[in-house]
Amino acid sequence: FGKTLRAARKAYLDFVARGLPEGSRPELVGGGLIRSAGGWEAVKALRHSGMRVMGDERILGSGEFVESVLSHAREQYEKKTLARRSSIGLDTVIGQVAVQLGVDPARIGSAGRQRALARARSLVCALAMDRLGMNGRELARRLNLSASAVCKLAQRGRTDELNETSGAAIFKLQR
Repeated sequence: FGKTLRAARKAYLDFVARGLPEGSRPELVGGGLIRSAGGWEAVKALRHSGMRVMGDERILGSGEFVESVLSHAREQYEKKTLARRSSIGLDTVIGQVAVQLGVDPARIGSAGRQRALARARSLVCALAMDRLGMNGRELARRLNLSASAVCKLAQRGRTDELNETSGAAIFKLQR
């Protein structure tokens, strides 16, 4: 709506004000399966024909899109619950990442700007958040960092080539 926050807000408010006289529009009401399939009658017809269409009112889009979003969410949930049920915790992740990068595990939670140490911290943050389901605040407390630093490190760690191999190696221990 605009290049600056102020301009975007003004343009958005103008847009909404111009649309108010139109009132409620049926094509914009509802969502998920019902709207993407063409309404309730279409959904009933699909059910009677035996064809199954994936839908979730929380997710707008085609059945295929809804299926992919739910599938991804299911995978993430399974990874996190599997890790929580195992004996793998933050200390294990720190230890394994430290071994792979040749750094002292005790230094990962301390101040220091060496490249290997920074890389180890970013991998630990990414793995702990994505695989262990830890939140940024909890991880920040454990690593003596700020929550925003943890989130930035996790983002960097997710793009590190070692993320998948480290994660696979560490979490293979749980099986």
